[in-house]
Amino acid sequence: MISVIEAAGNLNDFIKLPCILHKSDPFFVPQLNREMQLHFSRKNPFFEHAEAKYFIAMKDGRPAGRIASIIDRTHNRLHHEKTGFFGFFDCSNDTAVAAALFERAAGDLRVAGITVMRGPMSFSTNDECGMLVEGFHERPMIMMPYNPPYYNELTEKAGLTKVKDLYAYIYDVRDKLPEKVLRVAAIVEKRGITVRPINMKQYLADMMIFRDVYHSAWEKNWGFVPMTEEELAYAATRLKQVIIPEMTLIAEEDGKPVGFMGMVPDVNLVLKHMKGRMGPVGLAKALYYSRQIKDLRVMLLGVKKEFRNKGVEALLFREGFKPIKKGNYQRVEFSWILEDNLPVQRTIETMGGRLYKKYRIYEKAL
Repeated sequence: MISVIEAAGNLNDFIKLPCILHKSDPFFVPQLNREMQLHFSRKNPFFEHAEAKYFIAMKDGRPAGRIASIIDRTHNRLHHEKTGFFGFFDCSNDTAVAAALFERAAGDLRVAGITVMRGPMSFSTNDECGMLVEGFHERPMIMMPYNPPYYNELTEKAGLTKVKDLYAYIYDVRDKLPEKVLRVAAIVEKRGITVRPINMKQYLADMMIFRDVYHSAWEKNWGFVPMTEEELAYAATRLKQVIIPEMTLIAEEDGKPVGFMGMVPDVNLVLKHMKGRMGPVGLAKALYYSRQIKDLRVMLLGVKKEFRNKGVEALLFREGFKPIKKGNYQRVEFSWILEDNLPVQRTIETMGGRLYKKYRIYEKAL
C-alpha cells in the first residue's frame, strides 16, 4: 500500500529521509539538518518569488521517498513559460513509489496551471540541480547532487525525458598550468586587466560584484534565473565560512569588474563524517577532517559578455591556482557546465581538465 502525504509544518521527516534511504551508500553525503531547516524556511529569500510543497511517500507504513513541487514566478516571467519544477527527489528502488511521487508533484503543478514539469531543481539553477547519470564512482563535491544509478531508470519509467545535461570536469593539480594558459594570461595582463582577491572586510559588497558579473555572463543561458540582492546575501552568508580570499578573485579593467572566479574547498569530506549533526562531536570531526581536504571546486566563474573570448579566464586561473600547491590540494572540479557551452568546455580542456561526471535535467508535459 503506497500513499503520498504532504509534509506540511514540521519538515524534519522530509529533511532526514535521504539519510534513512542511503545510510549504507558510501558516496552519499548528508547535509547539516540545521542548514536544511533554514533552507526550507521562509528565511530563504527564494520564497519571495516562489513557492514549494513537500511530499513524502509511505509504503506499508514506512517512509519510502520524497519530492517537492516548485513554482518560480521569476523563471516563468523571464522565460515566458508555464513551467514548474520538481526537486529534492529521493526514493527507494521501487517503480511504484517513484511513479506516485512524480504524479503527486505533477498533480500539484497542474492545479496551479503549470504545463511542464522539469527537474530536479533544488530549488533552482542557482542551487543544486540535475540527476547524476555518469560518474557514480565517488562522492559529490560541495553543493553538487548525488544519487544512486537506479534514480534515472525510475525517472524515465515515470515518463520524464532528458531536456539538458550538465557537465563536471576534474583537473589533477600539476606543478604548473599549461604554457598556453600562462601565455594567454600574460597577454591579457599586458592589455590592462588586473586580478585581485575578494576583500573579506567588504565581503558582501564584493559578492554583489559577482552577482553583477554573473547576470551579464549568464543572462542568455538556458535555465538562467537572476538572483535578487537578498538571495545573493543569503547565499554569500552560507558560503562565507568556506571562502578562501586568495582563490576568490575579481578581474578588473580600470577598476571596473569584468570577471569573477570562486574556488572553494570540498567540505563534503567533512560533512560525510558529521552525519547531519552539529554538536561537540560534530565540531571535533569537522576540525579533524577539514585538515584532510584535498579537493577544490570552481563553483563561481563568469566573464562579462563584452570581455568574452579575450582570455580573462586564463588570468583568473593563473592567479587563483597559485595558492593550490601551498594547501597541498590535489584536484579541482569545474562544475557545472551546460552540455552545449562549448567555449567553456574547450577552455577547461586546455587547462588539462577532463569530463568525469554528467548530470541530467528531465521534463514532462502535463
